[in-house]
This record gives sequence, C-alpha cells and structure tokens, in this order.
Amino acid sequence: MKISNYEWRDRKRPFLGLPLSFTVYTLLEDKLLVDSGIFSTKQEEIKLYRIVDLTLKRSFLQRIFGVGTIHICSGDRTAPEFEIKDIKTPFEVKEKLSKMVERQRDKKRVSSREFFVDNDDDYDEDDEH
Repeated sequence: MKISNYEWRDRKRPFLGLPLSFTVYTLLEDKLLVDSGIFSTKQEEIKLYRIVDLTLKRSFLQRIFGVGTIHICSGDRTAPEFEIKDIKTPFEVKEKLSKMVERQRDKKRVSSREFFVDNDDDYDEDDEH
C-alpha cells in the first residue's frame, strides 16, 4: 500500500541494523500504522491520541548498530502495548512521536488521568465518608 504525506517511515531492522524485515512502521499526522507480513499481511492502526506512554529501550547490540526499540502503552483495545522494534534514530522518532501525541490529545481534548495507589495502605472507599 502506497502512503504519502507521512511524518516518518522505517522498516524493522533485526539483523545488524539492516532493513531485512517485512514490518514497516508509518507515522501519519493522527495515527501510527504497523504493516507486517509478506504473503498474508496485517495492518495495525493506533490513533495517536490513545497513546499514553513511550519508553525507549536499547540493548547493547542495538546501540552498536545504531537502532532502538520504542515500547508504547496505549488505550487501544487491540494493541494496549506494542513495540516499534529495531528502528534507526530511535531518540528522534520517540521525540517526534511524543510531540505528535500531545498535539493530537490537545486537538481531541483528551486528558490523561493517572491514578496512583499506595499498595502499603489498605484503601477503603468507606474511609472517606
């Protein structure tokens, strides 16, 4: 599938930083597409405003070959957690993605609500009343 007007695009680079894979990541203004497969194909679509957290991971070998993996947590039902694996310039991609996520969340007026639970205390809703 030919996609134009994308912000970023790369292939998974699992071997020596070379793009020898059938997984292609495409970042559009409002969504991230993950295309995989050669004979049977699959396209996963994640709306950017649903992304909650980004984490950059780089193993020793990934650092040697100049690639990295971005772990993503989202509010998407079909892909609550996934990874953009073995990509070039992972720092720049993570920063670009982070800014685009914030832009889309502002545009959609989506706010994230974080709840912190202290596991040491036995919290009981009746304690507040």
